[in-house]
Amino acid sequence: MSDQPFGADPPARPALRKSLGVLDSVAIAASSTAATTSIGIGLGVTAGVVGLHLPAIMLLAFLPVLGIAGAYSRLNKVEPNAGNGYVWVGRSLSPWLGFMVGWVNIVATVAFLAYTTAVTGSALIQLAGKAGLHRVAGLDLDPGSTAQTTAVGIVVLIAVTLTAVTGIRTAARLQTGLLVFEYVVLLGFCGYGIVHGPHAFSLSWFDPFAIPSASALAQGMLLSVFCYWGFEAAFSVNEEVREPRDASRAGFITLLTMLGLFLLGSIAFQRVLSEGELAGHGAEGLAYFGDRLAAEPLAVLPLVALMFSAVASLQAGVIPTARAMFAMSRDRTLGPVWAKVSPRYGTPASGTLLIGALAVAVAALALVIPRLADMIMATVSAVGIVVALSYALTALAAAVRFRSLLREDWRQGVRAVVLPALSALALLGLGGYLGWSFYTSTDHLELRADNGWFLLLTPLAMIASGFVAAAWARWVRRSPYFHTGQGTDADAPALLPTPH
Repeated sequence: MSDQPFGADPPARPALRKSLGVLDSVAIAASSTAATTSIGIGLGVTAGVVGLHLPAIMLLAFLPVLGIAGAYSRLNKVEPNAGNGYVWVGRSLSPWLGFMVGWVNIVATVAFLAYTTAVTGSALIQLAGKAGLHRVAGLDLDPGSTAQTTAVGIVVLIAVTLTAVTGIRTAARLQTGLLVFEYVVLLGFCGYGIVHGPHAFSLSWFDPFAIPSASALAQGMLLSVFCYWGFEAAFSVNEEVREPRDASRAGFITLLTMLGLFLLGSIAFQRVLSEGELAGHGAEGLAYFGDRLAAEPLAVLPLVALMFSAVASLQAGVIPTARAMFAMSRDRTLGPVWAKVSPRYGTPASGTLLIGALAVAVAALALVIPRLADMIMATVSAVGIVVALSYALTALAAAVRFRSLLREDWRQGVRAVVLPALSALALLGLGGYLGWSFYTSTDHLELRADNGWFLLLTPLAMIASGFVAAAWARWVRRSPYFHTGQGTDADAPALLPTPH
């Protein structure tokens, strides 16, 4: 992109390089979903809420997410755009809601990157302990310390951000290699755990009605939705795939793969670990699981897989976020720096570097929560609510956009309108109920992961900041997006004209 004023009409819109196939998109989406990290950490967090009903909650959460995936796929067929939900919601519902979808996905991903930075650091410190390194420069290494894990993780975040700048094809190849190792380890250990675990298998694990309470069900559902979050990264690179429908295929392949892995992992964990062991080990859950099943050196393999998953999800988080901000920037809802494409690599290099820098800053701010387990719980709860909001609005956009199919072909109408609408209402209801339960659970604010007001304030702050940013884009940047809700599509010859 040229350096001329942003309000001017450049002769051509910056274009992303089309270099990905369906397998590359699957690698990026699967890495963004980070099954190993979700199993190694998310299962323990969720078990602390729903007890020994992980398979039930994973299956239950899959249903609305499947409806959301159908909405993404159908919208992608008619309008492939790097901004996906931001563009689709803006066109079908409201530009303000569309901007909100784009914004909350950005801030949620930055929060996720900050949390994953600490998880990566924790895995590395645990590996150092396995190798006999327990003290550095007089400091005792503690994989549960937010300060230590964040410092180590930031170094990794900087490295993977630089890799993402050099090209999405290079990043996809790295993701593929990491995924192969992760899945081989997961399948091996989880399969062995299911066969040889000391705890008896029980069909009650699949009974959602046995979950302790309605609030536990709501929180468990949103925590599980968070585990599935990331499959839509396949649609964030839909301008860089050779065929737009490859993005849809990649999204569904990723989602079904995640379901299989989460069910396998949840059953294996409950066969091997007690409820107290599941809920009590946080970021060290997968390493503890490995220690219960094997002796060294094999016991270290799940921890290595967790580290690879965290590294891959760091990079996979940077990639779709930079593309979303690229799409918003070319519509002038964000500043011009996000739309600058590197002539050498064909990627939004400046935006990618800035996303990494923001994640580093947020990771540093997270040091106000001294223990890693508390930081994880606070982040996952907040992100779960805003992701549910984003998914619900995108599904409603699909229902509104394709509502005429109900009259033309009722079978297509059910798939394109009814299922997305029901999925959206389910997620909005769960998010609203969980927010209310947080509000009524306490009468004061503390920076603690078990304080309801803090857990509610974090997603509300994410949403409120979006309205401020939208107002700035509407009245200061004077983005035409707020007049039409239509973003610049992938084949447009120029940026949207400045309104007069």
